[in-house]
Amino acid sequence: MVDSSVGASLAVNGCCLTVVQLGTGWWEADVSEETFARTNLGTLSAGDPVNLERPMSADGRFSGHIVLGHVDMVGEVVAPAPALRVRIGSEHMHLLVEKGSITVDGVSLTAFGLDHDSFEVAVIPHTASVTTLGARRRGDKVNIEMDVLAKHVERLLASRSGRGASGVAKSSRGALGKFIGRRR
Repeated sequence: MVDSSVGASLAVNGCCLTVVQLGTGWWEADVSEETFARTNLGTLSAGDPVNLERPMSADGRFSGHIVLGHVDMVGEVVAPAPALRVRIGSEHMHLLVEKGSITVDGVSLTAFGLDHDSFEVAVIPHTASVTTLGARRRGDKVNIEMDVLAKHVERLLASRSGRGASGVAKSSRGALGKFIGRRR
């Protein structure tokens, strides 16, 4: 990441991390217990390929849907690309609509073929070759970011109905882990 600096954001498999140290061909980020609990980062080993992306510039052309790098959960690959099917659990399916936006390991995609606990996305050959999605196999864990607009609507409706607000962030104080990215 030639143009990154300490304090910059970088997404690893769709998970936004902050660069805390930087050197020639490497960078490091602290990872909280909350991040390890909601992502697949804790399953990675040195040398594993990851999707790595810098944040979009505010003055650039908008291409795709709004992706924050705020991973909601880990899903499981049910069927590999090109017809990638991912199970996320029935308790999350209400946030997804046919032809709606979903992010799998940081890749912005369009969901279809919804059932009670999973969805499908079409992974075109270009996407399969430049991301980790082409190498994902049945049983692999992937980071899922639901559409931010759906989450806001859910929270608004819940607060207006008196059911309470879902998705309230819990404070998590604990040990930090490290993520070290190395350029190959």
